[in-house]
Amino acid sequence: MAITRRTAVQGLGIGAFLPLAPRLALGQPAGILMRPIPASGELLPVVGLGTWITFNVGDDPGLRDECAAVIAAFFDGGGRMIDSSPMYSSSQPTIGYGLRKLGHPKRLFSAEKVWISHPEQGGPQIEASRAYWGVDKFDLVQVHNLVSWEKHLPALIEMKAAGRLRYVGITTSEGRRHRETESIMASQPIDFVQLTYNILDREPEQRILPLAREKGIAVIVNRPFRQGDLVRQFEDGPLPDWRAETGARNWAQFLLKFIISHPAVTCAIPATTRVDHVRENLEAASGTLPDEQMRRRMIDYVEAL
Repeated sequence: MAITRRTAVQGLGIGAFLPLAPRLALGQPAGILMRPIPASGELLPVVGLGTWITFNVGDDPGLRDECAAVIAAFFDGGGRMIDSSPMYSSSQPTIGYGLRKLGHPKRLFSAEKVWISHPEQGGPQIEASRAYWGVDKFDLVQVHNLVSWEKHLPALIEMKAAGRLRYVGITTSEGRRHRETESIMASQPIDFVQLTYNILDREPEQRILPLAREKGIAVIVNRPFRQGDLVRQFEDGPLPDWRAETGARNWAQFLLKFIISHPAVTCAIPATTRVDHVRENLEAASGTLPDEQMRRRMIDYVEAL
């Protein structure tokens, strides 16, 4: 069984959906799967673009152009969310270079982070990031890995109230600080939470993903391939004979389909340096998605390899 091209509604079951007509106003390709941001109902494609490591290319003109080509293919395929951080070194100016080269696509959903231990330097860091991207304001700013979140988060909430950004969030990765993440989700008015989740790292299913649905918090999934390790781990093994029922034609899509089929997940952000890979990733955001029975079958198959 599989899920058809519909948008999952926060707070309802995995089979509850709304039509995708609003995507046409954004100029989205007709087939791309979208999910609503619970705080607003704004639709986002379920596959975005991460930039950790892959866009950290310094000022090498050839590598910058390769990244710009990835961004171009991402938007051409219907993508919106690009995620970065000051921690990612030259990734921010690389994004800015690509956006300028493309004339700053209007579909961009810019997701940035504040990552500095001194709270008074958070505002200047965000402004420096904004200048690198060349955007008027960020759609989303997240407290990266909860660094000094007690001070940064109230400042971000004030910026949102003043119209200087649209959404506020927090991030963690690799299964760290989940209890603290849960506490913040339960007590603070955040719009997004970002975390690591994939077919092997399923601990968020126990508490964080259900809490996100309960509180109406959008979920961004980072490290969906464990920086490519998952694809390398499985690529020499055969895909199941029933892979067509998942809508996947290769291992990367199989792994992505599992992630984005969870009803709490708003967007997964695989990173890549290759145009063919970004196209494959976006292709996973079309067609069918596994239902709960199929997801269990996928887990069993992977764990038996």
